[in-house]
Amino acid sequence: MKRNIPGLHTESRHGNDLLEGTFLVRVDRAFYRWHPQKPFFALRFSVLEPREQAGQTISGRVYCTAKALWRLNWFLRDFGYDHELFDRDEVDEKALLGLTGVIRTSRTTRSGCSFLNLDAFASSGEWQELAVSANGNTNAQENSDAV
Repeated sequence: MKRNIPGLHTESRHGNDLLEGTFLVRVDRAFYRWHPQKPFFALRFSVLEPREQAGQTISGRVYCTAKALWRLNWFLRDFGYDHELFDRDEVDEKALLGLTGVIRTSRTTRSGCSFLNLDAFASSGEWQELAVSANGNTNAQENSDAV
């Protein structure tokens, strides 16, 4: 089977393309991956704001272990996941697609490899306030026009 991998022929930037900061994003892909010790959701987000990074993608994991369920809960609530499914303890991968919210990311380097951490989540309604405080911008109206 042939697979089209955009950007394969271009030169790699060796981890310099990892976006760090606070972003308004939309969930583009969500896959549950089972692992004996650490099952997780692999998520791909499309950046909506700030405009300079709009269209770029951010990938990350949200783990589903007993100790990490609080983070999955936080993600689902802030991104506006269906309350009925949430109350039944069900996560539908298709229901995650298109959800919007705010994520804060940071980079970690271990053994020479860079990894992106999903540090925090917030509802998309909080974007304007977060963008102003994070960037020091006073043009909050300009940030909200693109949403």
